[in-house]
Amino acid sequence: MAVEIIGDRAVALPPLNMNLAADLVQRTRVASLLRGYRGRPPANMDALHSVLIQVSQMIVDFPEIVELDINPLRCDSDGVVALDAAIKVAKVARDRERLAIRPYPAELEEIFTMQDGTGRKTLLRPIRPEDEPNHHVLVSKMTPEDIRFRFFGLVHELPHSEMARLTQIDYDREMAFIAEYTHEDGTKETLGVVRTVTDPDNEKAEFAVLVRSDLKGTGLGKRLLAKMIEYCRSRGTGAIVGQVLKDNTRMLKFVEHLGFVQTKTIDGDIVEVEYDLSKPEITEPEPEPED
Repeated sequence: MAVEIIGDRAVALPPLNMNLAADLVQRTRVASLLRGYRGRPPANMDALHSVLIQVSQMIVDFPEIVELDINPLRCDSDGVVALDAAIKVAKVARDRERLAIRPYPAELEEIFTMQDGTGRKTLLRPIRPEDEPNHHVLVSKMTPEDIRFRFFGLVHELPHSEMARLTQIDYDREMAFIAEYTHEDGTKETLGVVRTVTDPDNEKAEFAVLVRSDLKGTGLGKRLLAKMIEYCRSRGTGAIVGQVLKDNTRMLKFVEHLGFVQTKTIDGDIVEVEYDLSKPEITEPEPEPED
């Protein structure tokens, strides 16, 4: 068939997300035709990307699928439809490592109710690459003091390369939980984030937490950090460590209230704090001011 003759191919590892699916399509020669030509309207690229993501997720969810051929897949301005498909299945060992990339851990999602009197519900979930635009908005809504406390200096805007590094993570070595609020009109907003990067031996995970400046005292930062502590403990990590500016007394009080202890001072103005995950888990204390 024409697809074998033309040989227009692009390869990507599952699972896919919107960014990866868009990049996969962009690396094909047919992408220029999909954008429209000679008066023909462009194809519905969002629908095409969504189909690729759904196929990718199906491969992740059903390891019995060893071959999948959709040919042809019609894509135009109205959407996408599979005109023919063939699937080959076989028994596989369930404990076999199949994926080079750890899929999005949807089981870590949870709903949190804000403790600000509004009863607003936010979704706490692992970060995804498509969260980058809302991450820029989150940073733009931070006060200069909170920016200095988080990044140890005044940062007006993070470049795309840095923000991509923060949102496109390897779930095996890193984890980041965001708090996402969905407005009545369907738009989504990132209210806070906590992240850790774990060393290769899983002995220590370095953490950082950031909550929108006007949301302190809502319990959001406390729940984000507590969620990360629970996650690291479940992975068998030895300890969580972090660095806090010495004059960030609010943050120091906050983490100490959760069970962190000060271990050393670096260069006179940075305090290192540590949470020993090997100690028995204790009931969370009453809320304290958070950063």
